[in-house]
Amino acid sequence: MAHIPHTYAVIMAGGIGSRFWPMSRSAQPKQFLDILGTGRSLIRMTYDRLEKLVPADHILVVTNARYKDLVAAHLPDLPSDNILCEPFMRNTAPCIAYANAVIASRDPEASMVVAPSDHLILDESGFLEVCKTALDVTRETTSLVTLGIQPTRPDTGYGYIQYEESSDPARAEVRRVKTFTEKPDVDTAKTFVRSGEFCWNSGIFVWSLRNIQAAFEAHLPDMLHEFKGLDLDNEAELNTVFGHCESISIDYGIMEKVDQVQVVLCDIGWSDLGTWGSLKEKLEDDPQGNASIHVELRAVDAGNNLVVGSSQNGTAQKFVAIKGIDNLIVVDTPNALLICPAEEEQWVKTLVGELKQDKGEPLV
Repeated sequence: MAHIPHTYAVIMAGGIGSRFWPMSRSAQPKQFLDILGTGRSLIRMTYDRLEKLVPADHILVVTNARYKDLVAAHLPDLPSDNILCEPFMRNTAPCIAYANAVIASRDPEASMVVAPSDHLILDESGFLEVCKTALDVTRETTSLVTLGIQPTRPDTGYGYIQYEESSDPARAEVRRVKTFTEKPDVDTAKTFVRSGEFCWNSGIFVWSLRNIQAAFEAHLPDMLHEFKGLDLDNEAELNTVFGHCESISIDYGIMEKVDQVQVVLCDIGWSDLGTWGSLKEKLEDDPQGNASIHVELRAVDAGNNLVVGSSQNGTAQKFVAIKGIDNLIVVDTPNALLICPAEEEQWVKTLVGELKQDKGEPLV
């Protein structure tokens, strides 16, 4: 696919990925890990995917200041001026406002694709086609656009989008958004999936600079004006601006409040890889339903387990034998071992919060 003029890509890479503990740590979050054993980190995979859509000098990475060198090491072709460093963690709305200010200084007519750095997309050609459709919508309308994933199960770890019936047979996959719902309980999720009116919220956005700036003006005007007056080369000013910013997500601060939001329904082999269970779904199981990465696994009378070990250059470093266990997550790293029932995987985030108080780095 040829690069699309006046188009930028923004990669959000400031998160910690706490639910992927003990592999993901604050010093090296999951976006910088080769979790899938492919030889490429998740941020590198995201960059390679987006570079098929826009040239390298039109890709911006917004990250925490402590990860600047990691980004540069993983993306050596990315211009250094395109690594935007947040002095503090302030959620996704300030992150996007910062990227908007930089893009506005370069191309006021721009449109952009905004994507997390740590998602998996198996159908890259399908993803690029969906982005092209979404970009067309943003140029023809005043809408903000998000990508919606057709749900395969009542997952409580994802946000849900309710959409209307199609009004354009030529673009049946493009729907007007009715409601957003943050991670529901299991009964609500089951109702959503049964209804056929909901998709998962991918957290991937497409919009024109003009439309997203108008949305900030309407719903987060103080944040917009802070960044509009920012000297982008002045670190002290940037620290002050971020210090003034409310910590708020783009979903809550903008998307849930804007009238004109459309979703492009798609099936692109997407996973946010938010939990160990979501990773297991993308791996090849043995006949007993076990999956493993970075280990040589022998399973006897054991089923539906995920076993993950440390690796060196993608080579398994440990032989692991399991017997008589089912539905467990086992993750082995040099200084921490996780063993957890698969249905309790959301507990990992709680554990990380406790460890932050009790142990600190290097455990978290």
